[in-house]
Amino acid sequence: MTDDERVFVVPRAALPDAAGWHGVRTAGLEAFVAGVERDGRYEARPAMEQDPSFKQIIPYLVLRDGSRYFLMRRTTAGGDPRLHGRYSIGVGGHLNPGDGGLLGGLRREWDEELVAGFVPDFRLVALLNDDTTPVGSVHLGAIYLADAAGRSVGIRETDKLSGDFAEPAAVNEVRGRLETWSALVFDFLEGAVPG
Repeated sequence: MTDDERVFVVPRAALPDAAGWHGVRTAGLEAFVAGVERDGRYEARPAMEQDPSFKQIIPYLVLRDGSRYFLMRRTTAGGDPRLHGRYSIGVGGHLNPGDGGLLGGLRREWDEELVAGFVPDFRLVALLNDDTTPVGSVHLGAIYLADAAGRSVGIRETDKLSGDFAEPAAVNEVRGRLETWSALVFDFLEGAVPG
């Protein structure tokens, strides 16, 4: 994070139920998109990391191939030691000026994180909110699904990540080592929690 980095935020009050809920939900997607378009703006990231009256919007893609998930594991080469060896089923990141909105930012993350000879259709399916941590209190996930449909996908930064498609049972075996957002989304998609 640099002092001059700007990220896309929405005032908490403009989000469905003022983002006063926890977990993954499907209700309010149209209101969310309308609020993003109406009230979203770019602000300095350092200030937004400290201001829970705003939510930094993070498009978060879960890539599947039929029933299988694209499961990634962080190596020890990554910058944050707390994430070493942790697993993720999501690709995503902050929206920056020039991205052209949620889908533009998601396409950029797709190109930065994955190697694939295609760009899938991205479908917004849910929102994710977790105010139980300081980091979570200033971020909101827009959960997208896409299907590889049998096409090959790889990791771009193989020194920092490994990844391949895995059956739900294999993801469940490492559930205790999934990053928080991935665990919440996995439980939601597998029907362990209501939407």
